Amino acid sequence: MIVTAASRKRAGRVALTIVAVELAVMFVGAIMPTPLYPLYQHAFGFSGITLTLIYAVYVLGNLVALLFFGRLADQVGRRAASLPAIGFGIASTVVFALANATAWLFAARALSGFSTGLAAGAATAWIAELYVGRGNGAAARIAAAANFFGCAAGPLFAGLLAQFAPWPLRLPYLIYLVWLGAAAAAILFVPETVMRPKRFGEAALRPRLGVPRPIRLQFVSPAVSGFATFSLIGFYAALIPNLLAEGLQQPAPTVAGAVACEVFGIAAITIVSTAWLGSQAAMFSALALLLPAVWLLVGAEVARSLPLLLFAAALCGVAGGLGYRGSLEVINRIAPAERRSEVVSSYLIALFAGNSLPVIGIGVLSASTSASFAHVVFAAVITVLAGIAALTGIKYGPGR
Repeated sequence: MIVTAASRKRAGRVALTIVAVELAVMFVGAIMPTPLYPLYQHAFGFSGITLTLIYAVYVLGNLVALLFFGRLADQVGRRAASLPAIGFGIASTVVFALANATAWLFAARALSGFSTGLAAGAATAWIAELYVGRGNGAAARIAAAANFFGCAAGPLFAGLLAQFAPWPLRLPYLIYLVWLGAAAAAILFVPETVMRPKRFGEAALRPRLGVPRPIRLQFVSPAVSGFATFSLIGFYAALIPNLLAEGLQQPAPTVAGAVACEVFGIAAITIVSTAWLGSQAAMFSALALLLPAVWLLVGAEVARSLPLLLFAAALCGVAGGLGYRGSLEVINRIAPAERRSEVVSSYLIALFAGNSLPVIGIGVLSASTSASFAHVVFAAVITVLAGIAALTGIKYGPGR
């Protein structure tokens, strides 16, 4: 009996690890192109606005996945939703690897957004169910850390290959295809947690908000916190290579990859090292840190200072880790079990929108005024959003 219990516990840990690694691998592809964007600009000759649109079209794929398929994993099962997500990730990677014009990048980013959106909702809910009864907030920390570890690995991996290996716009994707295939094979061995899953033909795909009325006011603060946090993270993922090259005279792909890796790596470490901090406290701490993080970023651009930029990136990483972990824990606390994937997917819509939509605004405003002015406006918007999230969290937080 003791051996059986120990074996089950060990099997549960293995299952958790597999799903967490699968989630991390999916997010490697989401951020991997970051240090490659200047190379694409040079190869295909597109403008700065086009670059922001290429990055931001990712959100369209996210929204399609989360609006139409956010409830899919609740109905057909976690594995049945995760395997197609990996399949779309493979399709995105193939398009990136074969890209020979700007239009290919739009298609690849849209497929990547759809793949990540579908995978994130299913895997996050899967982790929460595999971790039942093992610690308050632990599932949210695992999912958030997996996300950011994947995002940290992607740009550093691509930046190093782009600078020191042949075929800089091909080889990273060819290697990534192997990772995706391994992830798909591994999750076949993870137990399904949805009881009596439906067939795909029986699933309801009608879009709906996915936030039950009793928790909508509680949902506002973590959703806005996530939007603001991922807006700043999106800046580093999309625009930091150009800022480094044009403002700080640091055009090497490894530098851009290392700065992006710093942000996401510190975020992941923050998540796993702050388990002692409650979900609300983590979220409010992140909102407080967002203000110096974003204004120091502006200051680094004005002063043309790489050390100041690295310090701002470190603060962004801490704020990102606390903000994502804390807000996701709040979502997991307030979401009804039978609608968890739906509520998590609705929350992820806010995150993915924050990750992409402000980047478009910065690109448009930069074209009509200047990049420096656009970045100041962006910092002001982040400040306002942080205030809104803090006030609604104080008033409507869980338990109030």
